[in-house]
Amino acid sequence: MFTPVTFEEIRRHPIVIGEVKVYLVWFDSYGAKSSCVLIKTPDLNLVVDPGAAALQPSYPLPDAEKEELRQTALETIIRFSRQADRVFISHYHYDHHISPLKAEEIYKGKKIWIKDPNQWINRSQWERARVFVGQLYGISGAGNLKEIYTQPLNQIKFDDPCEYLPLAMAKDYGDYQQRKNQLLNKGRAWFKKMALTWQMEEWVSEAKLEEIDVQICDGRLYSKGSTFVRFTEPMFHGIEFDRVGWVVGLTVEHEGTKVIYTSDLQGPGIEDYAQWIITENPNILILDGPPTYLFGYMVNRINLQRAIDNVCAILRGATTDVIIYDHHLLRDVRYKERLTAAYTMGRKHKMTLLTAAEWMGYDPFIVQITQKAGSE
Repeated sequence: MFTPVTFEEIRRHPIVIGEVKVYLVWFDSYGAKSSCVLIKTPDLNLVVDPGAAALQPSYPLPDAEKEELRQTALETIIRFSRQADRVFISHYHYDHHISPLKAEEIYKGKKIWIKDPNQWINRSQWERARVFVGQLYGISGAGNLKEIYTQPLNQIKFDDPCEYLPLAMAKDYGDYQQRKNQLLNKGRAWFKKMALTWQMEEWVSEAKLEEIDVQICDGRLYSKGSTFVRFTEPMFHGIEFDRVGWVVGLTVEHEGTKVIYTSDLQGPGIEDYAQWIITENPNILILDGPPTYLFGYMVNRINLQRAIDNVCAILRGATTDVIIYDHHLLRDVRYKERLTAAYTMGRKHKMTLLTAAEWMGYDPFIVQITQKAGSE
């Protein structure tokens, strides 16, 4: 018998440090793809990545039950979003944002911080971003959608992003180094093609409409009262030149209490991103793990080890009170086995890697399914 997490349980069990509350609205460990939180301080109520998708075909659950869990996730996200005055979209995958046409109440009457839809973005998310912003215009009652488009910035140039990853570039891969260099060169060629898109095609502009205020947030700082919100520059969704694209991470700080939401760094898979977390040293860290369910297919042993080493570095170097380690990781029944070294490091440093479900007092959904199958 499965035990699903309910709205009321999530509402009653936020992570609370100082005057900051973080509600773990929905995560993969609850049974649907998502990484949604509601962050509350005395100055703002921010819902982060309000989206959900059904788990992958290989997940050991009938399709009908996956869809039922997705619907439950969406309903839960919508209910929590009613408490928010701000929305943050870290990137344009469907498990991180709901269509405005399907859930107007998430967005109406709110300030919406979005990842830049015009640069540091892959082709599929470029197109999804335009649909998303167009739908925001639609629910706000704006009649002329042509108003959202503008010409790209003149003579904009894009540096090799690896120049900003000194730790990753200094890494010695030993026998794998030649192959790694080949992959980096292929990635740079892909990046140059994407940069042509960003330089030549029409951009989507920010918009302050009657009911919606849309702002591009990459690399920006906002403050309200005693609360500071810092957005990262775009970071790779995975390793260097991952074709999945880029994401924006988030730090919320109030009176010395700090929350980091990494978005989809997949581990993190890049050493410089782990160092960012260590340097910030948050009280609460919302971190997605590597997609171990793709091990041997889209994740090789080298990159899985990088993710393990990087989370171990965080466990050694930070003094974080609560680490929620979830999302991609919880699509694999063997996730703890594959990351044994990380969980061992956590125990050594008295820092626990928790799934959102475990914070709520439940086994992750994938564990419940496995236990049920083993008892039959």
